Amino acid sequence: MQHGIFVAPFGPFADPHRLMDLGRAVEESGWDGLFVWDHVLRPESNEIIDTWVALAALATATQKLRLGPLVTPVPRRRLIKLVREVLTLDLLSEGRLTLGVGSGTDTGGELARFDEVIDPRIRGQRLDEGLRIVAQLLAGEFVVHFGEHYMVDGVSAEPPTVQRPRPPIWCAARGTAMKPVRRAARYEGMFPIEVNHDSFCRALDEVVAVRGSLDGFDVCLRTEFDGTPPPFVDEGATWLLRSFPAVTDPATVFDVVIHGPPR
Repeated sequence: MQHGIFVAPFGPFADPHRLMDLGRAVEESGWDGLFVWDHVLRPESNEIIDTWVALAALATATQKLRLGPLVTPVPRRRLIKLVREVLTLDLLSEGRLTLGVGSGTDTGGELARFDEVIDPRIRGQRLDEGLRIVAQLLAGEFVVHFGEHYMVDGVSAEPPTVQRPRPPIWCAARGTAMKPVRRAARYEGMFPIEVNHDSFCRALDEVVAVRGSLDGFDVCLRTEFDGTPPPFVDEGATWLLRSFPAVTDPATVFDVVIHGPPR
């Protein structure tokens, strides 16, 4: 199992220099990855820096860490802009990017206040359709697509990414819903949240039903804010992230980081 740190670029961590210091400490202390929330408005704090610029800073400050957003809401993104960001960050990090995606949430009004799509059913449709386009473009394919929610009229994206055929994609899944699990099974990983032992096991069974096995598939769980891992973490997880509240005292985070990952 690999171990990472999961923080929000909010409040005291709405400072790219502090995040870069954190990235260096995470790497030097033996952790495997550093992942950051991706939001533009939140109720916890209005001090928020851009996740993708922050990830670029982290890519330059580290050499080995796997980096990524958990999770980027594809339905509120311009697809070609997202593709260019992913492509650039994969090149900058020399192949250390994992793209975490989801349908988004309106906590804090980051959808409603900007006239974005709120209906969860439509956001799910946009995620499915948009993610297929993103994956194709990142893999270097020439895309012609006229769909219900998106149009791409003969486009390819270059230069090629370091990771081939493209950077891995992890999809968020929540609770007992199986449609997001089946979506994740079509890609390289799943980030299940708000699951218990029963729903976690059913999610893994569903992934196997779609893929045939869990080979080559990442399952990323997060701890409680106090560091307590899910009791079922050893039943299929490949990553465990030490998570922290949205607004956290940096000293607390650095203290956890410098003690290193669980052994």
